[in-house]
Amino acid sequence: MVQQVRRYQRPASIRLSVLPADLECFRWPCEFCGERAVVSPGGDAVVLDVRSNDGPGSLSMIAHRHCLAERIRPENGGERLRVLKLGMG
Repeated sequence: MVQQVRRYQRPASIRLSVLPADLECFRWPCEFCGERAVVSPGGDAVVLDVRSNDGPGSLSMIAHRHCLAERIRPENGGERLRVLKLGMG
């Protein structure tokens, strides 16, 4: 299981885990609140791929669905609902 990917500096590095507990329920700290979010299927996390609009470079962020939804402007209720339902089948 991929536990961490770092692409900030070259060479990129990847940390892997094969522990049974990690495979059952992969958790990672939320970028907004710091509490652990469940990234495994059916979990409460979303993974954001952030890309630059002016050249190469990107990063991935993990957040609780509700933490991300709370940060979307209230008048944009449709997007808030999409975040809460994204990937839930």
